Amino acid sequence: MHTIDAPDPTASPDDTGLDPARWDRLQALGHRMLDDMFEQLQTLRERPVWRPVPEEVARRLSVPLPRRGIGAEAAYEAYLRDVFPYPLGNTHPRFWGWVLGSGTPVGVLSELLAAAMNPNLSGLRSGAIHVERQVLAWLKEMLGYPATSSGLLLSGGSMANLVGLAVGATARAEFDVAAEGWAAAPRRPVVYASAETHFSVEKAVRTLGLGTDRLRYIPTDAEYRIDLAALDAAIEADRRAGLHPLALVGNAGTVNTGAFDDLERLADVAEREGLWFHVDAAFGAFAALDPELADRVRGLERADSLAFDLHKWLLVPVEAGAILVRHPEAQRAAFRVSGEYVSHVAGGIGKDSTEFAELGPQLTRGFRALKVWMSLKAHGADAYAALVRRNVEQARYLARRVTEHPQLELLAPVPLNVVNYRFDPGDLDGGGLDELNHDILVRLHEDGIAAPSHTRLGGRFALRVCITNHRTRRNDLDLLLRETVRLGADLLEGGEPASFS
Repeated sequence: MHTIDAPDPTASPDDTGLDPARWDRLQALGHRMLDDMFEQLQTLRERPVWRPVPEEVARRLSVPLPRRGIGAEAAYEAYLRDVFPYPLGNTHPRFWGWVLGSGTPVGVLSELLAAAMNPNLSGLRSGAIHVERQVLAWLKEMLGYPATSSGLLLSGGSMANLVGLAVGATARAEFDVAAEGWAAAPRRPVVYASAETHFSVEKAVRTLGLGTDRLRYIPTDAEYRIDLAALDAAIEADRRAGLHPLALVGNAGTVNTGAFDDLERLADVAEREGLWFHVDAAFGAFAALDPELADRVRGLERADSLAFDLHKWLLVPVEAGAILVRHPEAQRAAFRVSGEYVSHVAGGIGKDSTEFAELGPQLTRGFRALKVWMSLKAHGADAYAALVRRNVEQARYLARRVTEHPQLELLAPVPLNVVNYRFDPGDLDGGGLDELNHDILVRLHEDGIAAPSHTRLGGRFALRVCITNHRTRRNDLDLLLRETVRLGADLLEGGEPASFS
């Protein structure tokens, strides 16, 4: 049989064989791939949320480099056998772990279109550049951020936090840090953030060479918001010690509990103390879409830099994050470099060859903007506002159901879309409860029932549910709690679960 990748007897000696000899056969394979993909998405509820990869499959996925190809059809068969059946599960209606969006079919197709175009968005001129500019303008409008700000699409919140703090460190340094490096600093710089801040901020501080011993973790209050009095005291103590307060990180939706720092008051502190004010709003930024939640993000527009993800509550496929910077020249100053091979010319493809490369660390940049542009075009911002509202209502519903059950305990306030709870039969000590709830979590995952994640709050092991999923229904949440109680009783070897109606 003549396969897709069989040699073409009419081919030129210059042909590489990477394009198919039979385009019609590859097209047919592509249609089959789409059919299989959409069949999987349509039948998610019939599938386990997650299943571990068997040892036999893991061995097949750990083999030496193939020197000769097996062809596209055979490669796809290997995918169907060894990869396709074992997803992470975040497309499933009962996946609520960490902060992972569920993705959408339009986003999936957009990724295909972007890959076919295959542009480099360093700034080289194409329609893709205009799409990214448009997406950034829409994001500013959605979040009420100044239209005059600069911005960049990135892989996610970790890179966005790195870029925002890099710009801030350059802008607030007391010397030319780009030329001399931090060893030349007249005073050691200090960055302030709450104890609930995502670890990517610490990674950014490390990467920038500031040193983690100069990252001040400020305590939080009972609702997991930064303690403003403790912040003021830390800044004052560092000034007395001859250090240089450099930047302040605010949280708009912490990972543990969905808490929002008082961004207005943090903006006031930053302005008074001359600090760069960076806000990590990885998923909480889009609370701005719902008028009932907009007060949570008041002050967001005053941030010097704002980091957030689009593959979380905007549900585009991974990867997609963004950084917005109030001061465009500060962003360019942090990243602008030169090279004859990318110097500006009067016209042609390379006229603006480094427009986006001057705003971040990457020169080569993929077409992330298309899936955002297509999603907003197809669904409209109001659909995302409605989803945010529904997910928050679902979290409140789940919290209420937890408090109504005698063997379930709510472990933290629920200001947004994150619910922390545990199973508590009433006769175990703290260590026993932690072990029991750990085992419940593992069973929920390995039995394919649901996928919450976990954290520790006040030293207690918590089952953590973060709802950034457009497929979740209330009956999914009811099932989660029923199964939590059932598994808890099973693990107690014959303990009787309290009824869950």
